[in-house]
Amino acid sequence: MRRRPLAALALFAMLLCSAALHADDEPAAAAPSSPLDFTVTAIDGTPTDLGTYKGKVVMIVNVASKCGNTPQYKQLQAIYDAYKDRGLVILAFPANDFGKQEPGTNEEIATFCETTYGVTFDMFAKVSVKGADICPLYAYLTSTTAGHEFGGPIKWNFDKFLVGRDGQLIKRIAHKTKPDSPDVIAAIEAALGPAAEAAEAAE
Repeated sequence: MRRRPLAALALFAMLLCSAALHADDEPAAAAPSSPLDFTVTAIDGTPTDLGTYKGKVVMIVNVASKCGNTPQYKQLQAIYDAYKDRGLVILAFPANDFGKQEPGTNEEIATFCETTYGVTFDMFAKVSVKGADICPLYAYLTSTTAGHEFGGPIKWNFDKFLVGRDGQLIKRIAHKTKPDSPDVIAAIEAALGPAAEAAEAAE
């Protein structure tokens, strides 16, 4: 009568050992090495793998609708129109972290951007870009230990990060710097490369 509990215990121990061995066999998830290693949510609720933008020059910017920098939407749209055919994309992330200057819903934000500034570049769902609830993408962008030199906290709405065709960060642009300022345009031009080269990369 005592053999059954002992046999059950032995079987249980074997199962635990087997599970531990299999767990050790599973490779650990690779740490992100690029801002494009994340999946985010588009402003319409669609999951978006940022890896689909590899091969493009990407500008990532945290935006707000009621900020003194909000007119930068106009310049962002202008540079997008000027360079999208050569491979520039703009990814805008609304955030309500500074002065509560983005209080609206995703739908309200999308409508505001379209009707006020004619925005056609890619917009994403509201995120937090600082604090305990910072989204994973911005945790990576602002990290000082992620292996890039552009870390540090977001200072205000419309901080901008430029990502090269290889998916690596190449420049951080302060929130007060307009997207069409000469140094930003020069960085975009350099990242895009010659027009013929850009057309080949886009194919």
